[in-house]
Amino acid sequence: MQFLGRLLDTVSSVSTLFTNPYRVREVPLSEYGGGGSGGKVVLKEEGRIVLFKNTQYQSWDCVLMCPEMSTVALRLFQVASEADAMNWFPQYALKLRPFYEILPLKAETVQTVVDCIRSHPDWSSAHIAVDTGLRECLKHNHVQSQINARDAIGQTPLHLACERGDLACVKELLEESQARTDISDRNGETPMHSASKQDSPVIIQALCSRLCSGVNELNNNGETPLHVACRLGRLDSVKALLAGGAKCDVIGSKGFPIHTAMKYNETGCVEEILKADLGQLHAEDSAYGGTPLHWSKTAEMCRLLLECGCEINYLSKTGESALHILTKKGRFDAAMVLLTHGANANLKGQDGNTALHLAMKLDHMELIKALIVFGADVEIHNDLGETPGLIAARTSKGPNRKILLDMLCSVGVQRCLPPSPCSPPPISDRTKPQGIGFEDIMHIGAAVGAMHRGPSEIDGPKIEKKKMDRLLCLDGGGIKGLVLIQMLIALEKEAGRPTRELFDWIAGTSTGGILALAIIHGKSMEYLRCLYFRMKEQVFKGSRPYESAPLEDFLKKEFGENTKMTDVRYPRVMVTSVLADRHPGELHIFRNYDPSSISREPPYATTATFKPLTIPQGWEDEDVLIVGYTEEPPRKRRKVTDEEQLVWRAARSSGAAPTYFRPMGRFLDGGLLANNPTLDAMSEIHQFNKALKDEGHKEDIKKLGIVVSLGTGKPPQVVVSSVDVFRPSNPLELAKSFVGAKELGKMLVDCCTDSDGCAVDRASAWCEMIDTIYRRLSPQLSQEVMLDEVSDAILVDMLWETQMYLYEKREILQSLAKSLLQQN
Repeated sequence: MQFLGRLLDTVSSVSTLFTNPYRVREVPLSEYGGGGSGGKVVLKEEGRIVLFKNTQYQSWDCVLMCPEMSTVALRLFQVASEADAMNWFPQYALKLRPFYEILPLKAETVQTVVDCIRSHPDWSSAHIAVDTGLRECLKHNHVQSQINARDAIGQTPLHLACERGDLACVKELLEESQARTDISDRNGETPMHSASKQDSPVIIQALCSRLCSGVNELNNNGETPLHVACRLGRLDSVKALLAGGAKCDVIGSKGFPIHTAMKYNETGCVEEILKADLGQLHAEDSAYGGTPLHWSKTAEMCRLLLECGCEINYLSKTGESALHILTKKGRFDAAMVLLTHGANANLKGQDGNTALHLAMKLDHMELIKALIVFGADVEIHNDLGETPGLIAARTSKGPNRKILLDMLCSVGVQRCLPPSPCSPPPISDRTKPQGIGFEDIMHIGAAVGAMHRGPSEIDGPKIEKKKMDRLLCLDGGGIKGLVLIQMLIALEKEAGRPTRELFDWIAGTSTGGILALAIIHGKSMEYLRCLYFRMKEQVFKGSRPYESAPLEDFLKKEFGENTKMTDVRYPRVMVTSVLADRHPGELHIFRNYDPSSISREPPYATTATFKPLTIPQGWEDEDVLIVGYTEEPPRKRRKVTDEEQLVWRAARSSGAAPTYFRPMGRFLDGGLLANNPTLDAMSEIHQFNKALKDEGHKEDIKKLGIVVSLGTGKPPQVVVSSVDVFRPSNPLELAKSFVGAKELGKMLVDCCTDSDGCAVDRASAWCEMIDTIYRRLSPQLSQEVMLDEVSDAILVDMLWETQMYLYEKREILQSLAKSLLQQN
């Protein structure tokens, strides 16, 4: 039996020797007791660590004697190479001493320490104590002398504790051991750099509590700890660094910390930097002189910077704007944010290229459409004399070539060939002829008119005697109001005047009503185009019906919370809505003129009594149009007049589309009865003139000379499978009846809100009968666009089709502009 026991011990020893010779094991102390007993000879001895040569198995055993354990010892390694033994023994003897002198060691604890010694032979006992979490050993005198020791890559124990996120060790090193925070490793990184790589703000706070001198140090890569935290997206670390004294204006190899955050698209980090130092909004990077906006990659990031007030058209040292860079990168969504916030699409950059020149080189269809829709000049020359069309003809390849060139021709781009040497320079580059031309006369006339304008006319253009009145009618259509804006931009370009100076009456429904109110308040069409794109993001959130508050906040911001309808008297405006507290509903018109002289019979005989539009007495300055009361408030009430109606309430009432937004008190969307308000507006003007005649003011009556009706685009006609609704007798008929009911419901809604077809025919016929010029413009769209569409790509396609339509109708547009100016 004894023989079998010794045999098993021998097998176990040999197995350990060849499997894991560095495994720490408890062994009987008797095996190593006595000098040379059992074939084991002492070779070296340092403190409690003894190196034996085992002649029986030709191995070298390193043993830790443990006084607290009288019968066993810890064998640290058993190797078959004398060289290995001689290499590791001094390491073990030196670095284990603080641990076995401070702590009662067990095999598993010693195993972690010796593994650390072998893995990191360049580490001191202080490094090992931090790595193993045995921070009690940091108090040992020998370890204290190594607190600021560096390993092979120059890291101190404090670097290591910061990387591990071990707050207890960090505090021990800082408070008890006075570890230095300004020591840099081989990469030039301080302990603060190490802490910034982790998401452990408490470590940064602990370092900053000691007034850490490394908080703004640059490492060899030109990064401060704040740069590092921004690069890795450590938001909590960024907050802690900024609170602890980190500066945002320390420039690194690539730029400031905000540029690093922009490069890696860390929105939260950018927000925190801007909170700490808003001046970073215009910080230039060291390489290109670009602002943070030049580094943006996403629509969200662009929107954040623009809302903070960054300069959108700033040119970097390389002569590029943010729009140039986003175009070169093909980032459509981000570029759209810039365009809808007023980026100049014709700004020349490097080599005189505009963003459109760059988009042509890339064959990027969406960006090309967007840039042209937002006013990019297709005939502008770069420094080499190239127009965007010429670049498209030269560089476009494959199937995109024909599509692109046809697309450009559809909006009037003709210069797809290089100009000949004998050809005259482009119109924009020609020297103006000598003498006074038509444009000069127009400018001189405007200047003389301005000098004679009285102080009472500062809120609008001068009201002069005109030959005939001009009426503009704007259809409803939600976000498709962009179509109206695009057509008005084209009309203004032809006429050389803003819309409010071209018309005496403006009528609008829903989105057309909002646009009508914006026009009379002097908002430019370009601004409104951008505004509509931005509005959809805040108004059409979630699912239908949408919250009313964002729309109301938007209207209050644009028109003012207390602006009244009559604050601007000219041109006269009519905004339609529907009074829905009665059946059938009744058309209501919000006006900026006095309609008291207009008498109308109620359209239906009624026995019901309806509350008038009222306001509480004494609340005139607080709330002008209060609607939808179920019972009278206790105060005495009086009827509201048009002069007291608030603009934002009128706009909200006209746009209260069912299923999209809640009613505005008793009001619903005007599109339910007058989605094309032309006939209603003409009837209103007729009644107005009739009242003037009855009151003896015949000289103030002006004939309606021109009616311009603008639509929001005609959707394509599609085949309807069935509108048959019947009582089903089996499941198949149930499905057919359901489809029929759905199609019938959609058809009824479309017929009620149809602004083309019969509505246009009737308006045209009435204008012809009274000898009034009638012009209707509404593009045919290739796809149905929803009232609450939010996709920029779909909306750009819609505006592109509008642009093609306007090019087709350019002669009508020119004739219309001429007619409007003649009546001025």
